[in-house]
Amino acid sequence: MIKVLVVDDQEMVREGFSALLDAQADIAVVGAAGDGVAAVAEVRRLRPDVVLMDVRMPELDGLAATRLLADDPVKVLVLTTFDLDDYVYEALRAGASGFLLKHAPARELLEAVRVVARGDALLAPSVTRRLIEDFVKAQPVAVVRPARLSALTLRETEVLRLIATGLSNSEIAALLVLAEQTVKTHVSRVLMKLGLRDRAQAVIAAYESGLVVPG
Repeated sequence: MIKVLVVDDQEMVREGFSALLDAQADIAVVGAAGDGVAAVAEVRRLRPDVVLMDVRMPELDGLAATRLLADDPVKVLVLTTFDLDDYVYEALRAGASGFLLKHAPARELLEAVRVVARGDALLAPSVTRRLIEDFVKAQPVAVVRPARLSALTLRETEVLRLIATGLSNSEIAALLVLAEQTVKTHVSRVLMKLGLRDRAQAVIAAYESGLVVPG
């Protein structure tokens, strides 16, 4: 059972998401919050697996709340709109596992929660990549790769580069002619060696280190 906390400053939105999620056999909404301060408190009280986090909220916005939860064992799924590209990028840097457009179809929301709970895929990779690339183009990017990237083997470095292009494990396996389980092992080692939470943070690391160049 996937335990979810719904965070949004609009009561109707909270109730709508909660009703949709609670109707699923494998998902249970354990609580809700209307601002970032309450969200952080409820995460630490209820210990959900996934938080649906709105960006713009009173008291404490979703970005700041996500940053405060970076060391907690919870996956944050940021709810956003296309006009908040900078917020999405910063949320991913702060520790979010992915994002979802607020007006996405119900099936996408349900799949997003399941994907983030598993921690084995990046949400909407092509859109996530576009947002990251657009932001990185306007920001200074490190030319020298961080020393910790030298801890990766050549194969692990290649896998990280492919993760950053938005490919799934099965697609990477097909491209490199490897078993999918082997790719999963490489991904796990990349995350462990670089101290990353999930694939979303791996994408950020690949761009910020200069391993992947926007465009």
